[in-house]
Amino acid sequence: MRIQVNNCRLYVDVVGSGLTAEGPKMVERPVVFVLHGGPGADHSTMKPDFNPLAEVAQLVYYDHRGQGRSDPDKSDNWHLDQWADDLRGLIDTLGIETPIVLGLSFGGFVAQNYAVRHPDRLHKLILASTVARMVPQRVFEAFGQFGGDSARIAAEDFWNGPSTENTAVYMRECLPLYTRTERDSDAEQRSIWTQAVIEHFSKPGGENWTFDYREKLAAIACPTLVTAGEIDPITPIAMVKEMASCIPDAMRQLEVFADCGHGVHRDDPRAFEVMKKFITGTQDQTLSS
Repeated sequence: MRIQVNNCRLYVDVVGSGLTAEGPKMVERPVVFVLHGGPGADHSTMKPDFNPLAEVAQLVYYDHRGQGRSDPDKSDNWHLDQWADDLRGLIDTLGIETPIVLGLSFGGFVAQNYAVRHPDRLHKLILASTVARMVPQRVFEAFGQFGGDSARIAAEDFWNGPSTENTAVYMRECLPLYTRTERDSDAEQRSIWTQAVIEHFSKPGGENWTFDYREKLAAIACPTLVTAGEIDPITPIAMVKEMASCIPDAMRQLEVFADCGHGVHRDDPRAFEVMKKFITGTQDQTLSS
């Protein structure tokens, strides 16, 4: 379905029931908004991977403005404030009072911005394989560590100015290093890729290199789960830990997964059990840091 939000039609899909029958009652379940990565990808990169969470919650997938099946809009509106405000508009339009926001990678950038711009409409936050700022040298070093000189060179060329040509090289040399588990080629074929968005967002001087939420994260006042993989080249573990350290101790639960890369669920499905417990509030009361 397409829902009008802030003068843009966002493509939205829902998995799981919002109400379930329990004896004589209909019981309301948590609602999780699932924010896909990219930029330039679509929600199909998250589906069906994240569907196991529908065992405990209703999942709302959507494509960010300018991406996937949502309206393309003009490039002036391809920025983190607009994407965060779109999420608020979607949440308000659907009438969800206590939303849980889950952002993966680039979706985590949007989720962090949402958390600091709209704290009044956020019940819980899940930040998966994401960072509070992008530091190119750290990324290039990680690709060199995990993939050698060819991967480092491909990463430097791509992130210093994405183009159709160097994107193809990056996908060949660097994408296989994102995870230990081989990626699903069918899933890659299903995804709608919008090259113009990543070229706009990640161009030299673009917002991909200028956003920095470190100071603002101190204001987060809701329970926040951070998941990270130890062998993630694009959001290196040191940078994820930096982000987590900026979130108040009382709100933070950091879970680091050994031998896992970008999107730890791809390498270790047990990540979903951690997320389910966090969503339902059945995790241990002592949060790790």
